[in-house]
Amino acid sequence: MLHEGGLTLRPWAAEDLPAVVAAYSDPAIMQWHARSMTEPEAQEWIEHWPQRWARESGAGWAVELHGRVSGQISMRHIVLDEGLVELSYWILPEARGQGAAPAALGALTRWMFEGLGVARAELCHSTRNQASCRVAVKSGYLPEGTALRQALHPDGWHDMHQHARLNSSFHPSHTPTGK
Repeated sequence: MLHEGGLTLRPWAAEDLPAVVAAYSDPAIMQWHARSMTEPEAQEWIEHWPQRWARESGAGWAVELHGRVSGQISMRHIVLDEGLVELSYWILPEARGQGAAPAALGALTRWMFEGLGVARAELCHSTRNQASCRVAVKSGYLPEGTALRQALHPDGWHDMHQHARLNSSFHPSHTPTGK
């Protein structure tokens, strides 16, 4: 669990089911994450994160702002032997505009770089998702380019902006620590 100010990143729990269902019912989250979820699907989604962490293939956390589930942030893909992670995030409508996304991305990035020894963190978002682009840039994730027609969204194929942040203290002889 990570705490910074009024922000907490913590593992998903069974009692978070209503928040996950609500999130994947939100039109913006459905648009950018290209899915919705029923209660059984949300339960499976919550339960899959510990398994992915055990396999070192991914990790996901609930983002709490002042004690309320406000969003999610995840390492969608982890390649520890290469020191590489790919990130994703979403914020519930009632928590948008309060700085939760950049705060969560900043906290997770610091933990990955300092605690896991990750060398490079990446994220991508639709070129049409200006809010996500602002979060990435505000969090120090520099734009690296655009991948054409990379992701299928409900309204068709989207070009995706690629962003990355490098661990300035990473040394090539340093091996990521894993869990």
